[in-house]
Order: sequence, then structure tokens, then C-alpha cells
Amino acid sequence: MQGEEPVMDIAHLGHVELLTPKPEESLRFFRNVMGLTVSGTQGDSVFLRGWDDYETYSLQLTASKTSGMGHAAFRTRSAPALERRVAALRAEGCEVTEVKDSFGHGPAFRFRDPDGHPFEIYYETQWYEAPPERRPSLKNQPERYPARGVNVRRIDHFNCLAVDVRACREFFQRTLGFRCTERIELDSGEEAGMWLTATNKSYDFAFTKEAHGVPGRFHHLTFALDSREAVLQAADTFLEAGVFIETGPHKHAVQQTFFLYVYEPGGNRIEVAHAGARLILAPDWRTITWTEAERRKGQAWGLQTIQSFHTHGTPPLPGETS
Repeated sequence: MQGEEPVMDIAHLGHVELLTPKPEESLRFFRNVMGLTVSGTQGDSVFLRGWDDYETYSLQLTASKTSGMGHAAFRTRSAPALERRVAALRAEGCEVTEVKDSFGHGPAFRFRDPDGHPFEIYYETQWYEAPPERRPSLKNQPERYPARGVNVRRIDHFNCLAVDVRACREFFQRTLGFRCTERIELDSGEEAGMWLTATNKSYDFAFTKEAHGVPGRFHHLTFALDSREAVLQAADTFLEAGVFIETGPHKHAVQQTFFLYVYEPGGNRIEVAHAGARLILAPDWRTITWTEAERRKGQAWGLQTIQSFHTHGTPPLPGETS
């Protein structure tokens, strides 16, 4: 609430687990086309990282019968911060389960949002130590530039689909202290989109309206590139690799992200983006609300939002294929 001391216990987005029914093809995509590096394996999962992710991994790729998000995880700022957020979740009535023996980080606490998406919060983590052949000349980055495929730098954000966007936004604000930087409100008063941040980034994740009324679905995962030109070069890389480009390159109106969307072989939507220098420095930031009429104008420079952006999500709907 306005005037209250902000809760700053969440440090940043740590990683996202994607489920894929085509694990070998998805792994080739993320390693060879996206340019991620494998950090290790555990069970049915392969763990990958961008060259500037300081933690051991930012993507957990898990073999599954279907696609979608296995979970998303946020790191807290301290061990006491983790305890405070777990207590806040339990006070909300959430079932919170401790997860041990995770790859690359310490104990995590898993819960679900009002739409049923699974999340984890953790503090203890393993910083990435590059092997000799991956050590960079610039010691202030975790590993050397891969010079492979798109060469994504780090994880940036993700987007879930939700039946009740407003309920999810208020849940994350109450329990974890996220701030809402932008949102979309329809003429009916229904909330169709929200963008939340724990840091000075303009957003760490977003929720948008689920068009089919099916809870718990996933929209996309985004990795950051260094520039708009890198996004344009990524388009050529995807083209040469035979990867279907859904939409872009272009610039979003909401958050002004320069974007490009593709599908990985398992069916999940992936974005590469340049968020630019837009930071939320104001401690009393006033949430930007976009109207239905404003969103009908399309993206920043007039490109109309492609229809599949409102309809495609993972896992597939009954009767659909990935």
C-alpha cells in the first residue's frame, strides 16, 4: 500500500523449469541455437545457463509427456528474508513445501499462486565456476562469450497465463512484495495484464489473460540480448536454423521491450529481447495502466499483436498438439 515500507526480500528471478516432450530436440535448440551452456544433469533434467548468469543455471529443461512451466524460482536477499516470505505465504493460507537436494542451490520452498502455477523461493545458491576452457579474460563476467548461435546473455523474465490476473497480482504483492510497474485494464474492469518487479528492472515477470479459461498455463520465457541489433541478428540465426518465428522483431508498447518470439521444439514460446536502459528508479513509482482502446492500437510502432499471442500457451489445450 502507498506509504507503507516496501518489502524488498526478493532479490531476482533465479531460474525457470520448462517441460518438453522432445527433450533431445529442445536441448539442441537451447544449446546450439540459443547459445546456452550445459551446467549439469540430474534425473530427467538438463541445466543450462547464459554466459552472464552468475548462478549455476537459469534454465532447467525437463523431459515430460507435455510442455509448459515446471516451476519458476526467485532468490531472496538473505536467509532471514527467505524465512519472512515463507511465513507470509503460510499466513496467506498457502501450502508451502520444502524442497531439498535441488541442483545448484540450497533448500527451496514451493507453493502455488491462485491460478495454480508452481513457484519456489530459495536463498543459498551455488555461484558458477567456469572450467579452465570457459574462463573469461574479463574476470567480472562468469564465463567467456560462447560465440554460438544467438549467444543469449542471461535470463530476463517470463510470462504466465492466468484466469484471474488481478488475483495473481495482488497475491504476489501481498506475499512476496513485488511492485506492479504496468498493467492492462479492459473496459469491463477486468485486469488483462500485469508486470511485476522485485528490482530496478522494469519487470521480472508478467501475467496475461488466459483466453480459454484453463488455469496454470504458460506464455513465454525470455532471455536478454545486448542490443536491438543482436535481436535482428538473432532473427537471421533462427531463419537459417529453420526455427519458426511467430512475431517480431519489433517493439512492445508496454515496457518498450524490443522483442522476437519463436517456438522451441517442445512447443514452448521463447523470446529474445533487448529491454534497453529503461529502469524503475523511483521508489514511489506510479503504476502505468493501459486501456483496452490503447492496446487495440497494437505495438509501439503500429504492428498489430498476432492472434496466436492471445491463444497459444503451454501445455496444449485438450485436442491440441505441441
